[in-house]
Amino acid sequence: MTSDSGESPFWSVVAPMFVHFAVLSLMAIGGGVVMVAPDMQRYVVDSHHWITAEQFSAAFALAQAAPGPNFLYITLVGWEVAGWAGAAAATLAALGPPAVLSITMVHASTSRAPGRLARAIGKGLVPISVGLVFSTGWILLRGSGSWDWRGATLALIAAAIIFRTKINPVWVIAAGAAVGVAGFV
Repeated sequence: MTSDSGESPFWSVVAPMFVHFAVLSLMAIGGGVVMVAPDMQRYVVDSHHWITAEQFSAAFALAQAAPGPNFLYITLVGWEVAGWAGAAAATLAALGPPAVLSITMVHASTSRAPGRLARAIGKGLVPISVGLVFSTGWILLRGSGSWDWRGATLALIAAAIIFRTKINPVWVIAAGAAVGVAGFV
């Protein structure tokens, strides 16, 4: 199978997606690859038009509803973009670089206690993580096709519940799904 330019889909789609997702996976601080969902959405939907915003949001929602790791949406996005090759490339890109970096850092730091710089970097990454969570929510809410005052209100209520209580976020997600199924949003 080749594209209109005669280039194979591997080199025109799968390889660039792998490289982009691999770089993003190294920036997934504090919440795993869910944190980089906005840039993944921008890359595959807005920049390359490989899939639609609705397809991206559906993949994300399906992965979050399914049991298992929260990075599953990346595999589903890869599948939507390029079938089995895309799913494999996206998954390897999400798992490989952080695993190599983690193993390297554990090996390098086993003989030393964290210094002031390491503690400062850790504290500095917290606001970045919070901002990435909010931007992920914004992108997914916009791409859901149901952006109106009811959806925004539900998202704000869910965020307030999660920040103000110790309720497991899975229950908040389930309640939001029930509200959606009931037709309120």
